[in-house]
This record gives sequence, C-alpha cells and structure tokens, in this order.
Amino acid sequence: MHPFRFELRSMLRLAVPVVISEIGWVSMSMVDTLMVGRVSPQAIGAVSIGSSVYIVVPLVGVGLLLGLDYLIAHAFGAGNIEDCHRSLFHGIYLSFALSIPLTLVLWLLIRLLPSFGLNPAVTALSIDYLTIVSWSVLPLLLYATFRRYMQAINLVTPIMFTLLSANLINAVSNWILVFGKWGFPRMGSTGAAYATLISKIYLFVGLFGFVVHHAWKHQTGLFRASLRLEFNRIVTLLKLGYPVALQLLLEVGVFATATLIAGTLRAVDLAAHQIVLKMASFTFMVPLGISSAGAVRVGQNLGAGRPHAAVRSGWIALAMGAGFMSIAALTFIGVPRLLMRLFTNDAIVIELGISLLLIAALFQIFDGVQVIATGILRGTGETRSPMISNLIGHWFLGLPVGIWLCFKWEMGIQGLWIGLCLGLMAVALALLIVWISTVRKIIRSS
Repeated sequence: MHPFRFELRSMLRLAVPVVISEIGWVSMSMVDTLMVGRVSPQAIGAVSIGSSVYIVVPLVGVGLLLGLDYLIAHAFGAGNIEDCHRSLFHGIYLSFALSIPLTLVLWLLIRLLPSFGLNPAVTALSIDYLTIVSWSVLPLLLYATFRRYMQAINLVTPIMFTLLSANLINAVSNWILVFGKWGFPRMGSTGAAYATLISKIYLFVGLFGFVVHHAWKHQTGLFRASLRLEFNRIVTLLKLGYPVALQLLLEVGVFATATLIAGTLRAVDLAAHQIVLKMASFTFMVPLGISSAGAVRVGQNLGAGRPHAAVRSGWIALAMGAGFMSIAALTFIGVPRLLMRLFTNDAIVIELGISLLLIAALFQIFDGVQVIATGILRGTGETRSPMISNLIGHWFLGLPVGIWLCFKWEMGIQGLWIGLCLGLMAVALALLIVWISTVRKIIRSS
C-alpha cells in the first residue's frame, strides 16, 4: 500500500472511534444544557458557571496525565508492552495523589464564588451544582488515565462504547432528576449535577472493566507487571505533563473567565454565551479527537523508528481537522436560528446567540488547527510551545481585547467573543509555525 494511504487508513481507524468518544463526552454537557434550558435562564447560567469553574480544576490533573500519550505510544511503537503497563500504573498513582489537592481547591472556589459579583440567583444554584460535582474529581482522573493507556495501544472501540452508553445514562438521569420523574423531586440544575456525577463514576468503572477483561482474555501481562513505584517515571511524566496542564488551564481558563464575565451581564447574555459555547465545544470535539489520534500515531511512528511516517501522520491530522471545521463554520453561518431553537425558546437569547454563532464561525478552522497542532507536537514530546502560545494568544491578546470591546466600546457579549476569536487565530498560527519547524528537525535527524 502507498505510504500515504496506509497512514491515512491507520489514522482513520484510530481517529473515528476517538472522535465519536469526544463527541460523546461533550454531548453529556450539552444534554445538561438542553434539559435545564427548559427550566429557566438562571438554571442555564448555573450549569454554565458551575461546569466552567469545575472543569478548570480537574483539567490540571488531566493535563499532567497527558504525558502518558508520549510514554505509552512510544513504548507500544517499540513493542515494549511491559513498559506500557508500568506507565498505566504510575498514571493511577498520580491520579490518587492529585485528586486530594484538586478537590480541596474546588471546595475553596465554591466558598469564593459569592465574591465574583455574579447574578445572586445564578450564584446560589451554581454553588449547589459545584458541591455535588466536586466528588467526581477522582473518577475523572482515573478515567483519563485508563483512556490514555487504551488509546496509545489502539484499544479505542471500548472507549467509544463506554462514552456512548454514558450519554444514555446521563440523559435518563437528567430527565428523571431535572424534571422530577418516577417519584423523584423536581431538582432543576441540581439534578443535572447528580447526573454528571453518576456519569463520571460510570466512565471510570467502564474503562477499568474493559482493561481488566482485555488483559485477562489476551494475556497481555498486565497482572504480572511490576507495581513498584519508580520515581524517575513519575518525574518524566510530570515533566511532560506540566506544560500540557498549564496549556489546558490557560485555554479552558480563558473560556471559563469569559463565562464569569458573561455572568456579570444580563441573564440572557449568559444564556446565549453558554448555548453557543456548547455548540462550539461540540464541533471542537472532532479535531480534539483527531488531535488525540495524531498524538498517538506520531508517537508510535517515532517509537518504531519511522520519522517520515510520523510527519505524514501530523499533516494528515491537520488536513482532516481543517476540513471538518470548514463544514462546521458553514453550518453555523447557514442555519444559526435553527441551531439556537434546539436549546431555547427565549426570543432575546436566540437573537443574541445568532450573532455569537457568526463570530464562532470565523474561528472554527483556527480552533481546529491549534488543537491538532498541540496533539501532534505532544506526540513528538514537545509540550512547551502550546503552553507559551496559549498564554500569549489568549491572555495577553484575546481576553484583554474582548474585555475592552465588551465594556469600553460597550459591545457587550459580542465584543467578548470577538476577543476570543482573535486569541484563537493567534494561537493557531503560532503552533502551525512550531510544527513546521519540528518537521524540519525530524527530517534532518532521520
């Protein structure tokens, strides 16, 4: 088979289940928004604020664990399955160690939330939401560990199945608890929080069961692998992971900050912001899944001593992501009113959301390029450049411009989104330049 076709086929086999998994991940959050959207704008705001504050904290832990992409993919490419198992165990150790301080930080943020100057009704509901979902930090970290391991050894179909079934569990739990079905009280946004907690626990248990079953059925040696704590491996994992953790914190943090800023505006502004952010997050899941697949393929090819195949993997991933996000942009432009009506019947929220969807359409391709470039660079062991690019692009450029347009020019929520768009464009262009430079280094050293 031609090398390009072979790599494209290998990428698709890995990327399609991972993309479906990512869509399944964000679908759970979208279902929360869809359900509470029938309750009140305040309920939408509570889920928006609560989920934005929540995800920033455990995401630091998830970022530290993303160094597993490099370690396990390289070991798997080199045929060292024993090393893959040891990295999995160290990811589990790190998950337990990180869960305690991260949960404590989340509880501190809950206590500080009333001082953020948000709508009082939204604040009260957000506190209830956060208090419940804070118990899902450890299950989320363990899920992330098992997922990185399974993706790096090409065991992706069970991940897809687990996330799709988790969506069913989340949807049913939301319907019962949000609206008070089957004898349960009507809980609104608090019910959505319980549904989220149930789903996160199921995700970890599901992947754990698949890994154990696979190891027993195929005799992979997992049960014979050393459980000894290796300090050097933990250090390597942290060295690879801390720039990723900071990069994720900077990237997700800027949107969480934007949500908090939107919370100081009208309830309808926050509702429109949350709905469009969910739609943009939904389309983002496709390049995010391709990014994960790209990181694995680049890492496996480099571990197997195939540098030119690693480069092909990277370019194929970028092309796939840019192509999909072009379609997403055209959809946002073509049917914005239809998309907004899926989430709300409020006329003001719909009109505001339409204007935000047009801005979101402008940054779709850039959003896809930046996340895929981040993934394929991670496959080469380069994790610092995405961190620096996100710091400068989002926090020194995008967010300040957005705040200035929002308040100084009195453009409101639209001005805030224009700033976010500018930041994503800057990050994408910077990381594309870094990838081109990395490709030249790989080719020169081959």
